Amino acid sequence: MPVGRRRNRIERSLRERGVPPEPQHREREVDATSGPWDEADAPQDDLARIDLGSLRLPAMPGMDLRVELNAQQKVIAATLRAGESFLQVSAFAAPRAGGIWDSVREDLAKSASGQGGSLREVDGPFGPELAGSIVAAAPATPGQSAPPPVRRPARFLGVDGPRWFLRGMISGPAAASPEAAAALEEAFRAIVVVRGTEPMPVREQLLLTLPAEAAAQLAQQQQQAAAQPPPGTTAPGA
Repeated sequence: MPVGRRRNRIERSLRERGVPPEPQHREREVDATSGPWDEADAPQDDLARIDLGSLRLPAMPGMDLRVELNAQQKVIAATLRAGESFLQVSAFAAPRAGGIWDSVREDLAKSASGQGGSLREVDGPFGPELAGSIVAAAPATPGQSAPPPVRRPARFLGVDGPRWFLRGMISGPAAASPEAAAALEEAFRAIVVVRGTEPMPVREQLLLTLPAEAAAQLAQQQQQAAAQPPPGTTAPGA
């Protein structure tokens, strides 16, 4: 059932019984007519999406998907790239009632300020968001000392859904140019979140997984690497 319609029906029932409804929050809850989408309300469109477990990311022309793996080869981040601009997305568990975007915005702004950046709250296409700059590590050159951190433009988008929260960070030219951001905003709007039914602590990141084909390729590469002799050793019979 669309979230907005369900809320309206509940509030109308409360008013009829003389019970004041709960105060409205400023965060934008997922809109069942425009996205991002909950799995239960996913559109029946022709847009191909890449299945990363808790997130289904749109495969859009001119965009590349990058995933970051930890030492255990688990996916910890997913990023869509359009030219020199990036959209990094993550989904987290949220409570049944109320959203967490208000408190997450406050934490992000404080964290950026403490590291030398500056984020301010503005109104965006998905409701309140943060825009400004963050301090990030500069690309390192092999054999040279690490360069000092640099300030980069950034935008943080947030949408509260049914028991989940979706966060997006836009960086690169799109963080400062509405025209350059249009394609990444469209991609963010097309994301489908798969929350699952298992209980999870609030703010815990939802599990990301590699698509089946990519997982099979990674497993094959790991097997090949394990079969190769360590550097400096001689294979039997050589």
